[in-house]
Amino acid sequence: MRYPIAIEPGTDTTAWGVVVPDLPGCFSAGDTLEEAMIQAEEAITAWVEVAIDSGESIPKPSPLETLRTAHPEFEGWVWALVKVDPAMLDETVERVNISLPRRVLHRLDDLARRAGETRSGFIARMAIEGRAPVAPA
Repeated sequence: MRYPIAIEPGTDTTAWGVVVPDLPGCFSAGDTLEEAMIQAEEAITAWVEVAIDSGESIPKPSPLETLRTAHPEFEGWVWALVKVDPAMLDETVERVNISLPRRVLHRLDDLARRAGETRSGFIARMAIEGRAPVAPA
């Protein structure tokens, strides 16, 4: 899947700005065109992950030409397509096998139990929230 992006050319003193018209509020920038496009990929990934975690739907990419004619405010900007890995949109549950020392597994199960969650649910929530739990005193 590829999302169209509008890129505002930078100068010696300003960054290259990027807007993703299909994803409201999704934007980024970079000191070079290449950096701007890399930052756009990261911004799209972050936007999609937040939307999925919030239960929102993900808009499909619009045809590039449709956006070019629908957004005269981007006249003079460069248009490009940024590839998005469709796997990041996949909510299919997958069984995994991990190896942990017993003491770590015991600690993990204890934290999950105190949070009222299963081991898998606890691990998933920690990954989604992007932080480790604070150890109880």
